[in-house]
Amino acid sequence: MIDQRHPDCPDAAETFEALLAKVRYEGAYPTREQAQEVVLQVLALLGRQLTGEERVALAAQLPLEAALALTGQAPATEQLSGWGFVKDLARRSGTTPAVARWNTGTVFCVLAQLIGPDLLDRILEQLPEGYALLFGRPELRPRQQRQAA
Repeated sequence: MIDQRHPDCPDAAETFEALLAKVRYEGAYPTREQAQEVVLQVLALLGRQLTGEERVALAAQLPLEAALALTGQAPATEQLSGWGFVKDLARRSGTTPAVARWNTGTVFCVLAQLIGPDLLDRILEQLPEGYALLFGRPELRPRQQRQAA
């Protein structure tokens, strides 16, 4: 197995099983299968929102199974806001928005630990408003102000 750890993130998941174990623990999912379903659903939808170098860089930091879920979807023609992402996940997974928000936050927070702050900053710059909170970060300025700065 190729060591896919980020050099600045020593506790990064080395394997898909380690990633699932971390998501299962953080999200309090009762089974490995439920954690896997959540990870694959969230990554597939995130893959529709990301393009270019950030998509490639994120996929390179993930275990193979997770990277395939992320890159298995063509990017969407229109990006969703953070809340739009949660609502779309709820619709696609047949859950409530509250459950979809929990699932998204759990997976995104584990991803943030895995990929490190530099790549996360680049990803958040590409995404519309509302994603920083989903990744466990405060959204300090509206997107219009960030782009003007």
